Amino acid sequence: MKVIIIDDEPLARSIVKEYLQFHPELELVAECSDGFEGVKAIQQYQPDLIFLDIQMPKINGFEMLELVEDPPSVIFTTAFDEYALKAFESHAVDYLLKPFSRGRFDKAVSKWLQTGKNISAKEQLGQLLETVSSSPAEQHRVVVKLAGKIRIIPVEDIHYLEAADDYVKIHTREGGFLKNKTMGHFEAILNKTQFVRTHRSYMVNITEITRIDPYEKDNHLAILKSGARVPVSKTGYVKLKSVLGL
Repeated sequence: MKVIIIDDEPLARSIVKEYLQFHPELELVAECSDGFEGVKAIQQYQPDLIFLDIQMPKINGFEMLELVEDPPSVIFTTAFDEYALKAFESHAVDYLLKPFSRGRFDKAVSKWLQTGKNISAKEQLGQLLETVSSSPAEQHRVVVKLAGKIRIIPVEDIHYLEAADDYVKIHTREGGFLKNKTMGHFEAILNKTQFVRTHRSYMVNITEITRIDPYEKDNHLAILKSGARVPVSKTGYVKLKSVLGL
């Protein structure tokens, strides 16, 4: 079975490699020092299992997993992170708390060999990622993939968000980017004093609004600095006035 190690610390990778020598049923096919390399390696090798660090530069382990369409099984390796550990335990995902012994490593691998291979990684990780994405650390940027390239969008660069079937389209000065999340997800995690759900299908960054015009019955349009026109429903107008102090 194919294995990939994704960790920015060379020492941590070497320890996992050393412990893997005692598991001949597992073949190490790649090791990566950041999440960008990790996404490419997973696409290339289609591993059965990855050992994934959480705290990495550029993008963290959770953000990396969101970019993988068909994720493999994961054993997380992490320094202490109380929020993440609670999420792991509630979703029955195994993790290794650094520094970990060979005994603890063997136990995690054995558990995966006995039960983890039969669990849908996509379903299990989907629930986990939805939980951890609500943590304070995950609320200041959005990571997307466009034409094979990874983009990091600071939330202050978002003009507005628009529902698009199973995705949300994130509109910025540089164009639109799709993210496989719901409007409810963004409404829950984004700063409510900056982003307002103006319509069932739209959320707007209030710092981008130049004016609000009446439009058909009780509806309005928010006109943005970019010239974009964002629908504002009757309920959304009440929310918008409250946040703007009107």
